[in-house]
Amino acid sequence: MARVYLSLGSNLGDRRALLKEAVHRLGRLETTELVAASRLYETEPWESEPGRTRDEEPWYLNCVVAIETGLTPPALLGQIQAVETELGRRRPSGTPEAGRFAPRTLDIDILFYGDQVVSVPDDLHIPHLLLAERAFVLRPLADVAPELEHPTLYRTVRELLAALTDDHDVRPCDSPLRWFENENA
Repeated sequence: MARVYLSLGSNLGDRRALLKEAVHRLGRLETTELVAASRLYETEPWESEPGRTRDEEPWYLNCVVAIETGLTPPALLGQIQAVETELGRRRPSGTPEAGRFAPRTLDIDILFYGDQVVSVPDDLHIPHLLLAERAFVLRPLADVAPELEHPTLYRTVRELLAALTDDHDVRPCDSPLRWFENENA
């Protein structure tokens, strides 16, 4: 079993309910157990869709979850994409760039898979290539794994967060760390 960290985000629909359902489904994947979840953060969009400004984009709710899984990285990616699709994610046709910054019901990224480094062009990169540049990933990741060391940057999540220059607004919500279990959350 590998310890895996996933970033989840939603900026369309009932964001909290979508994230909660996604966490439940991830915890029910074959040979997978949910270990921890960060608090929720409301976050400013990273970039805007072509033709729109960042101010016109709906804000995200983001979190990070830790799971333990026996699934391989490609198998896990397939299962994650199935959860996204089941919960309303629609990927635009064309190149991957076509919908890169489009609003979405759900986005799940693999941040770390144990200490593995995986690179499959146009498909899967672990650790996530941009995680060290994004406050909406590092702040919730620091909730669950502040001392986790990046396997190629050789810095902990806490150190990466301290060196972060991202100025996008990332606001903690008034939710407890186990928001996904509380039916009244």
